[in-house]
Amino acid sequence: MVEFDVVELEPTDHPEAGEQAPDFTRPLVDGELWTDVSLSTLLDDGPLVLLFHPMDGAFPATYAWNEIRERGWTDEIAVVGLSISTPYEHKRLIQERGVDARLFSDPGNGVAEQYDIVNDLDGMAGVSEPRPAAFVVDADGTIRYAWVAEEWPSFPDYDAIEAAIDEL
Repeated sequence: MVEFDVVELEPTDHPEAGEQAPDFTRPLVDGELWTDVSLSTLLDDGPLVLLFHPMDGAFPATYAWNEIRERGWTDEIAVVGLSISTPYEHKRLIQERGVDARLFSDPGNGVAEQYDIVNDLDGMAGVSEPRPAAFVVDADGTIRYAWVAEEWPSFPDYDAIEAAIDEL
């Protein structure tokens, strides 16, 4: 069994349900290639789930994508991930783990700063990643459900996300 310390995270002022999702443009990766895409452009195709996760290869990212695959969300709605991992790492994660979603690459962690969900990594000066977070966003860009981790590691309430998806 892997042992780790649970770390309490500082409160944030992240976007809440009823607010507009901050727009951004970053490389969006699928299993083949990547191109710069904005969140608002994705919303032109309808609502989506935006999942912020730790860097690829970290167990919370793997666990979250396995859970999403098992629940079949991508058959119902666009699910888009975002982490500090590079496009090359995202491409490998998608291919090796069978992730049926596209992933934004944000190595500078600027989107997490916009959403106020930065997680400074202990023992790594100047290195941060987004804390685990999930936002269900309607086609107008309004957040319908928001969850942001208050401790690390932490996982979203997948049933609550499914309920929000069903309400769209």
